[in-house]
Amino acid sequence: MAHDREVLRMIWEGQIGICFQADSEEIVGLRPEPFYLMVSRLSYLPLVTDKVRKYFTRYIAAEHQEGAVWFDFNGTPLRLHYPIGVLYDLLHPNEDGTPWCITIHFSKFPEETLVKLNTKELLESHYLACLKEADVLKHRGLVISAMQKKDHNQLWLGLINDKFDQFWAINRRLMEPYNDQESFKNIPVRFYYDDDFTYMQKLISPLNEAGQKKNLADLMAELSTPVRRAVGFRTHGIVLPEETQLQWMSEHMSYPDNFLHLSVDYVTE
Repeated sequence: MAHDREVLRMIWEGQIGICFQADSEEIVGLRPEPFYLMVSRLSYLPLVTDKVRKYFTRYIAAEHQEGAVWFDFNGTPLRLHYPIGVLYDLLHPNEDGTPWCITIHFSKFPEETLVKLNTKELLESHYLACLKEADVLKHRGLVISAMQKKDHNQLWLGLINDKFDQFWAINRRLMEPYNDQESFKNIPVRFYYDDDFTYMQKLISPLNEAGQKKNLADLMAELSTPVRRAVGFRTHGIVLPEETQLQWMSEHMSYPDNFLHLSVDYVTE
């Protein structure tokens, strides 16, 4: 993987400009100016909430100031446990260079829609659960179970503090085939369709029946049905060439939770 370190760095440094605005029904007095942030694609909304909350709190009615914060885009509540880049690609598929305008809310938390992650500890628990699930798919869980608590902490701290070297010093062990294997057992991947926040998971082997490494063209065939055909994939804002190998993608384009998050484009047959 060393020769593709620049790819890892480019994925790590991907950012989205976000324009946060307040809910007009929660404002007391003058409407505040929007709050702008450049945010990592790999991060999560709860990790930027403190900055945004601090800016808007003085404009919000006192009875709402301590409420559970959530966000929406054009009326769609944003999943707090999804990476920001995944949310953006699902809801804003055509990159146009303008900031992504989303609204912060301090009240009326939509509990029927969103998982309440109002502490970093809850988000960390969710993140580690995803890591463990991904390693079960790749290595039968043998790599992450051999790690110590301090290794898990280093991964999390590297992510939330934007420390590339700190994170990858540990994550590289999760991104290498086990022992003398040439590939993972399965590829941890979640498939998304259009702007639907539900995702599908299925066992995807990196190898075909002949033992050759599969690419995205093979994956398109696996996902296609007689009534609809998979014709393309996007992740990190990138439309992926169909000759890209799944093993290489998993090693280099997974999010920090070790999953590939792929938006799938379909055509109806």
